[in-house]
Amino acid sequence: MLISPAYAQAPGGGGGDILVSLLPIILIFVVFYFLLIRPQQKKVKQHRAMIEAVRRGDRIVTSGGIIGTITKVISDGEVEVEIAQGTRVRVIRHTISEVLDKSDPATRSSGESSDATR
Repeated sequence: MLISPAYAQAPGGGGGDILVSLLPIILIFVVFYFLLIRPQQKKVKQHRAMIEAVRRGDRIVTSGGIIGTITKVISDGEVEVEIAQGTRVRVIRHTISEVLDKSDPATRSSGESSDATR
């Protein structure tokens, strides 16, 4: 005849076939995690730390490409940036994409001295 017999199930039950068929999908998720998700989480964490560390005097670049110097930290979410002499704008902190130059830490004024220098 023209019809060949069809085998619906392999002999022995085939219980391991489910694991073998799910293995490629599991491997794809593992690869996505290590190549895409984990590096992105690390990058977001570094950006958040950079945003929290900005202070007055830092030169920054906004996500719009504007370069300026932070003149005042208004709140946790806003800073004032001088983009040209006498031109100051308020910027949301999360729009800061890069810190170009960090300002030097504030030094003690000449009136103050520590006990070690006396």
